[in-house]
Amino acid sequence: MKKTFVIDTNVILHDYDAIYKFEENDLVIPIVVLEELDKFKKGNSIINFNARQIMRYLDKISEDNSLFADGIQLGEGLGKLFIKLIPRYDDILNTSLSDTEYADNKILALVKEMAQNSKEQEIILVTKDVNLRLKARALGLKAQDFKSGQVENITHITQKNKVQTDTDIITNLYSKGTIPPELLKIDGIFPNDYFILSDGNSDALVTYDAHKKIIRLVKQKTAYHIKARNAEQKFALDALLNPNIELVSLTGKAGTGKTLLALAAALEQANDFYQIMLARPIVALSDKDLGYLPGSAKEKIRPYMQPLFDNLTVIKQNCGINSRYTQQIDDLLKDEKLLIEPLAYIRGRSISKAFFIVDEAQNLTPHEVKTIITRAGEGTKIVFTGDIDQIDSPYLDDRSNGLTYLTDRMRGEDLFAHINLEKGERSELAERASKKL
Repeated sequence: MKKTFVIDTNVILHDYDAIYKFEENDLVIPIVVLEELDKFKKGNSIINFNARQIMRYLDKISEDNSLFADGIQLGEGLGKLFIKLIPRYDDILNTSLSDTEYADNKILALVKEMAQNSKEQEIILVTKDVNLRLKARALGLKAQDFKSGQVENITHITQKNKVQTDTDIITNLYSKGTIPPELLKIDGIFPNDYFILSDGNSDALVTYDAHKKIIRLVKQKTAYHIKARNAEQKFALDALLNPNIELVSLTGKAGTGKTLLALAAALEQANDFYQIMLARPIVALSDKDLGYLPGSAKEKIRPYMQPLFDNLTVIKQNCGINSRYTQQIDDLLKDEKLLIEPLAYIRGRSISKAFFIVDEAQNLTPHEVKTIITRAGEGTKIVFTGDIDQIDSPYLDDRSNGLTYLTDRMRGEDLFAHINLEKGERSELAERASKKL
């Protein structure tokens, strides 16, 4: 049965192409959503871009006013798009909702009226706001999340790949360094998959080399005096230092070494790139914009960038404060060949022959991740790091964030590798607290 979906503001800010992803069903944008979008039209972040894009599109198609009456056909195989006014509150809404001027409550009023008047079509509110979905259901209305881009199964992102095998295969690996993939008899080996082979007594760390079509041993590597401390960190360094792998995603809880390893690998290969770029999205605390913080622009963003500088300090301490390695880091910073900035400052730039690390990528939308990657020029390597269980954005979760989406969609590409780091390596105290508290 054909449905009518009422679209909340956050869906459009999440993906301005969302209106084309509901197949043959009709769409309604409440007029209050236009008011909400107007608040986001200024700025350089992706949500500001999305707000401007959808407003330009709506302006273009609304010249004959049919958008407000009969609707506009969105395209072949798609439904119609309408903009509707907010009706008066009925007695139930007046009793149940305290603030009649609140935008979310106005949207609920429209959905309720449409549901009462519609006999032929099912009316469904689509919002990424969990609380609004709950309020809608409490009023007897149908509500759902915007599901486009959500990953259904994330076990392959978080699981530990351990494969049982014969002793002679492990012996063969350690003597020759490689074996043909068919010897393992594993279904569904993907390019650059990393896994642990075990015969019950000894283990071998291996990867499927997508370019040479072989299973090869993963050896211990050191990057800028940073040495891997566990199997997953060995996998990560192997991928980060492999010039054939141009895109890497590193997931794992805090303290597993994701950002530290990425930064150390970038410094180790500094001569192979024009620039090393480190960025992270700024998720304002308590819904407050950066303008609320005191100081200059650089002083405002410094607290958000501090974790990246902390990792740089760890590397300096490992190298020795007065060593030539530390001096090289200082020179790279001085010459802006090592750049640490908010993602919003870098997103619009062309990324050419750079080692680009995007930290806290779990706070990005799939569209934001795509925007970043599609700006990569020749010779660029991009590394996304993050913890999909620690998301600060109220409209993302472990299945809909950009880091999960990237890892799921790029799996199987010969230039991509994903490693999930499990063991915390900050300290024994931090690891025990992570498990116990």
